[in-house]
Amino acid sequence: MSAVTLLPYADFLGIQVHGERDGAPLLVMPFSEGLLNLQGSLHGGAVSGLLEIAAIAAIDATLEDREQARAIFKPITVTVDFMRPGVPADVYACGEVVRVGGRIANVAVTAWQGDPERIIAAARMNLAIGAPGGQ
Repeated sequence: MSAVTLLPYADFLGIQVHGERDGAPLLVMPFSEGLLNLQGSLHGGAVSGLLEIAAIAAIDATLEDREQARAIFKPITVTVDFMRPGVPADVYACGEVVRVGGRIANVAVTAWQGDPERIIAAARMNLAIGAPGGQ
């Protein structure tokens, strides 16, 4: 099972695995008119959703026992910083796992369009992973 298929929201946004970047899944959210807000830029909720799914995909790629971890795979905290408005174009995102412990995982994620150096949003996310009562 692909990490992206963990959440129905990924399918709703059309998010796909586009490859790999620094060992983590590189995701793409293809542009569609439904992703725009009333001002004509990408909706922050859609960009935040992409960041969250990229974080989960990055952590999922590091886990040895993925099925057990998915038993409780829940966000604890998510902080999103919006750097610049997203334009009507595909958005890419990739997570960098900071630490995976027995019950908590920490990941940093960035999203961009075109140039990876021109980040449109970044997030830090802490997730509960693993079975209750685990390490």
